[in-house]
Amino acid sequence: MAEKNIFQGEMDPEIAALLGTAVDRSPGENAANPPNFASIFDEQIEPGEETDTQAVNLNTERFPEITKHLEPVPHNIFNDPNYYKTALSGEGDIAKRVHTILQKYLNAKDPKDRSVYRQQFITAYWDFLLGIAKKAPGRLSNPKKYLLRFNLLHPTFVDAETRTFFAKIVVDNELNLPVYYLDEWFKLIGTGILRNSTTDEVRIAKNNNQIRLQQLLEKAMGKLDGSRSLLRAKDEERRALETTMQDRVNIIFEHFPLDGFNDIHSCYTDTQKRVFGEIQELMKSLLRTDHELDLFLKDYHQAEADVRTLRDKVEEEGGAIAVDVRAVDTEFETIRQMAKLTIGRQGNHFPLLNSEYFHCGPAGTGFRENIIAQLTLIESIDPEVFCRSYKNRLNRIAPYVVLIPSYGDLGICWEPFDRFNRATSRGRIAIPMYPKNLYIAVLSAVADLRWQVAKEKASYYWMEEGLTGNYYQWFTARKLKGDVKEYFIQDYIVWMTKEAEAIQKLDKEVRGIFWRYMPFSKAIKDKLKNRSYVYQELYQRDINRSLSDGY
Repeated sequence: MAEKNIFQGEMDPEIAALLGTAVDRSPGENAANPPNFASIFDEQIEPGEETDTQAVNLNTERFPEITKHLEPVPHNIFNDPNYYKTALSGEGDIAKRVHTILQKYLNAKDPKDRSVYRQQFITAYWDFLLGIAKKAPGRLSNPKKYLLRFNLLHPTFVDAETRTFFAKIVVDNELNLPVYYLDEWFKLIGTGILRNSTTDEVRIAKNNNQIRLQQLLEKAMGKLDGSRSLLRAKDEERRALETTMQDRVNIIFEHFPLDGFNDIHSCYTDTQKRVFGEIQELMKSLLRTDHELDLFLKDYHQAEADVRTLRDKVEEEGGAIAVDVRAVDTEFETIRQMAKLTIGRQGNHFPLLNSEYFHCGPAGTGFRENIIAQLTLIESIDPEVFCRSYKNRLNRIAPYVVLIPSYGDLGICWEPFDRFNRATSRGRIAIPMYPKNLYIAVLSAVADLRWQVAKEKASYYWMEEGLTGNYYQWFTARKLKGDVKEYFIQDYIVWMTKEAEAIQKLDKEVRGIFWRYMPFSKAIKDKLKNRSYVYQELYQRDINRSLSDGY
């Protein structure tokens, strides 16, 4: 039964057992004419500078408004006649191989030969891209950066209009949101700011105590990170209450001289008298919040002590495991798997950005600002989409978004949250940048995230309780075949695109499950209740449930 409470903040049983602690503690060429390839292979690497990423702020309620989707004036990097030369230079034999196969592919007349060279190029290109990714923690030249970011190997592979559009895309993460291009993502991984994305873990031998202790230390550090986030959020909550309290008290102090009495001030007004009641409630809230802050502080100090103890034990066993210098290599293989999943078996796996396959247009391309706009739209319809419950508090935690420069059509969720910090860590979703329909691609990633979070929250009971349990029981009752999660994702897309507009497409039972466990915003509910008896009945159920709470 303890597994049901993975979101409720209990200490990991292994850590508790180890520490003896109770668990119940709280350019100018034409794309039609291939560029004139020259000898371009020299090694040159520039030193880099470390980048930071934003911490989770549990008091953020929404994404910030985007005031600039594109730059008003395009940069001129794609007009550089040496772009291709710089992109391939310094990458050794694999770059030569990419160059040679690309020539053959572009010049092939026979469709069979072209197909063979195409497949050879895809394999060679991914190997070549790994070399670029390894340099991402340092300073990349602009052509290498845009090669990694957009898969733009040569500017003339797209037309002039597309080049101008890509040259207007905002380069830096000005909104400081967890939405990253691949060059930025590999930099965060390579500099140790972010952990590698989860992969299948190798079973650790029982007698390998050093590795086991290191894993326990990472879990404890995850708990410490979560405690720090909760402390920060609770402190900000108390500050907000104090500010409100101060404003209300100031209202009480407002008096004006009585008519005919310059030295006597007026009595309290009806508004001021009501403020007394508000102040009483605020005082109760302040005391409750302060008490919770004190508990969180104790949790933090205990987590800090656990980390210190585990560090000492790791040192006793001979020191910490050395940091894996191949972090980028490991993450690169993960990203490659993400790309395959977004594309699917029958999709277009050709990696390069070129006019033959790119038909998105500015509004349909998954650059950072467009993705944020789509996530904002989704959250306006499904306001709890990025929320997770922890200690009776619903925390909004936006996921990390990795932008994959692929022709995939569906986004995916790779992790619902960090395995070492389930309480306040971000999940990880991947979204293809060049899909047929950008909104559907983002929706599918968000649906996958919603399913996995709900499933992990329910743990062993995911087929019986909550969102996943009710949906699974409907799925099995209908004797449907296939992956239940895939059905859910497609139904979620219908929920967000059709049902939110009062177009009834879902099964009645599924609509009821979604209405309860993934409620629309109040504004949409108020609109829907007047559009159909179906939604009016669901709306009334909400009222009945709210009236029966506590009974």
